[in-house]
Amino acid sequence: MATTRAFSFLLTTTLCLQAADLPVERVFGKEIATGPYKHPACATELQNGDIYLVYYGGAGEYALKTGVFGSRKKKSGSRWSEPKLLASDPFRSVGNGVIWQAPDETVWLFYVVRYGETWSTSRIQAKISKDNAETWSDSFVVAQEPGMMVRNKPIVLSSGEYLLPVYHETGEDREVVGPESTSRFLRFDPKKDTEWKPSGIIRSAKGNIQPAPVEVSKDYLVAYCRRGGGYGRGTEGWLVRSESRDGGRNWSEGKDSAFPNPNSAVDFLKLASGNLLLVYNDSGTERVPLTVALSDDGDKSYKFKRNVGTKSDGYAYPIAFQGHDGKIHIIFTSKGRTEINHVTLDELWVKAN
Repeated sequence: MATTRAFSFLLTTTLCLQAADLPVERVFGKEIATGPYKHPACATELQNGDIYLVYYGGAGEYALKTGVFGSRKKKSGSRWSEPKLLASDPFRSVGNGVIWQAPDETVWLFYVVRYGETWSTSRIQAKISKDNAETWSDSFVVAQEPGMMVRNKPIVLSSGEYLLPVYHETGEDREVVGPESTSRFLRFDPKKDTEWKPSGIIRSAKGNIQPAPVEVSKDYLVAYCRRGGGYGRGTEGWLVRSESRDGGRNWSEGKDSAFPNPNSAVDFLKLASGNLLLVYNDSGTERVPLTVALSDDGDKSYKFKRNVGTKSDGYAYPIAFQGHDGKIHIIFTSKGRTEINHVTLDELWVKAN
């Protein structure tokens, strides 16, 4: 009986500790001389245990002199290195950067190059590194069709192929994601391919972009996507959900899910436990709060939901990954896209609410 009481006390204490407010690490802000604009950010853990972060920096979203910058926090360190310029174009603006390390240890840096006044003129380019992001190849084109962009990291399918979520944005209005905008995917077989090939499109009534896919089981994939439409406070919208039954080659029509979306990015992970984690803004009109929802039944339901941040600074473009130690890392921007932040949590914290 005493042993049982002791275990119960230990479990209760652990849950209380896990339920405490999450400490937020402010990674970079306006003091970093890459321009005040630092948005969006993406990060991943490398095979050597370092965390590598990239972001799009410059004077503003539509400024000409912009670049993708990279910074490293070493496994044994507590500081982020001074950001270094990884990609730029002397004649065009660059945009969203995505960093990801494949199972063969190749590090991929995907990024956007904007050819005109709006993002609907963009193409996707990339670089690779064979030494844990210390040095990089020359740039090469991944998708040449105007309007093609990237935001979320690839996933590795059970077939061993890589699936890169991308999107095609239409329209010339900077304040509206056009209804013809679609979420798309590119496929790469590391055993035989030398280029990323088109692999499926998600269409929906109001448009959708920035898909975040997960392979729930062999060949069965689910993706949550940022909705189309405008940013007005009077507009209410929902994350768009789609699924594939053939390994991501064909996708169902995108439908509104049960999760609100204020026209903002989302991330979706399959954890080592097999559970699914959705990271999103739990609002139809604002990028507040930043919320995580956990499914332990393969996307059928989300029994556990918890807010990571609720302040009025905004929590934009979350990117998440699970480290080698099982900890879940979330990177997001705030304060008008001028600050990059980092928090860590685990499944127990999500379930403790």
